[in-house]
Amino acid sequence: MTVQKVVELVGESPDGWKDAIEQAVAKASETIRNINGVEVKNLSAVVRDGKVAGYKADLHLSFKVDGS
Repeated sequence: MTVQKVVELVGESPDGWKDAIEQAVAKASETIRNINGVEVKNLSAVVRDGKVAGYKADLHLSFKVDGS
């Protein structure tokens, strides 16, 4: 039997949603092993002076629990 754990993360980037997602996964992989999936739950942006100034991605990251 395999057991998966899911954690919620928010990635941020000034360059776009794809970059926000990739940075969140890369940072999480520094301390979490066996990452095998990501579900993007929500995309949002920060607006300053009438322009998009930053991107945010809310994620659910799944990984296999050791020993399962």
